Amino acid sequence: MNEYQIASENVILFFFGIISYMDAGNQTISEFLLLGFSQDSEDKPILLGLFLSMYLVTVLGNLLIILAVGSDSHLHTPMYFFLSNLSFADICFTSTTIPKMLVNIRTQCNSITYAGCIAQMYFFMVFGGMDTFLLTVMAYDRFVAICHPLHYPVIMNPCVCVLLVLVSWFISLSYSLIQSLLMLRLSFCTNGLIPHFYCELAQVLMLACSDTSVNHILLYMVTSCLGIVPFSGILFSYSRIASSILRIPSATGKYKTFSTCVSHLSVVSLFYGTGLGVYLSSDASSWWRMIASVMYTVVTPMLNPFIYSLRNRDIKRALQKCILLITIASSYLLSPFGVLVCQSV
Repeated sequence: MNEYQIASENVILFFFGIISYMDAGNQTISEFLLLGFSQDSEDKPILLGLFLSMYLVTVLGNLLIILAVGSDSHLHTPMYFFLSNLSFADICFTSTTIPKMLVNIRTQCNSITYAGCIAQMYFFMVFGGMDTFLLTVMAYDRFVAICHPLHYPVIMNPCVCVLLVLVSWFISLSYSLIQSLLMLRLSFCTNGLIPHFYCELAQVLMLACSDTSVNHILLYMVTSCLGIVPFSGILFSYSRIASSILRIPSATGKYKTFSTCVSHLSVVSLFYGTGLGVYLSSDASSWWRMIASVMYTVVTPMLNPFIYSLRNRDIKRALQKCILLITIASSYLLSPFGVLVCQSV
């Protein structure tokens, strides 16, 4: 075990140690109830099959993108580096909510512990924030590639790309930790019913008996910083890209240049359209909030691999190689000789 793994485990243990300590001191409530979509037992097998299939497609699709980018040297560029990080964040983002919901549907038990709810909110904010930052960084990458093509290798060098990702991680982790620690100081009433399929921050704050003004101020400030500011950066990047495309004389050149941005624009539209719709419409019904949350927590991460691969020949070629290698390895392991080798090992 290397030093990075040891440090990571220590941070996680420290965080959950704080949660356990605060949980022991907070005697007002020990668990919350996630009401989810439907309480009808006849609908639960359908919901279980639907969300399980969507979750498996999301994980497998994004894993294939990561394997394709890592295994093909032609894809070791800034654009695909950010795409692989986005796929990793999407897997983790979906994994913070869907597995718990599937367990609740399967066991017909909607409860989640106080510590589990705080932890779910923490990781949800971390990976949700990473999605917003990575989409913004990818828009900046397209802006530099189209508007400053001659300076692209210098501006988007490997050190800058790694630094952008590390800064995104730092901001996401810091905000999520601050918000989670502020949640730990609150006392909650005995009615712990959350009209959602996961512990959404705004919904949990409504159940608090103590003063939540600081939490709401931080929530609105960060929603603006992590939502409006990155989205404004994306709009600015694409406004400059559009002006550069309009100056291209040939129609073919305009189409080829614009086609490199279509995938990213599609993902941005799905993610921000539903995500901002949830957090900016405070008067929306709980059903609408859950549907919109499913769109940006499940549907968008599931569609990302398809959006980025359908119109990209490099990704298609790399995916075909990965699938071929996986098929060969699977057939080898399932063959009699492969079974004998595995048994001998």
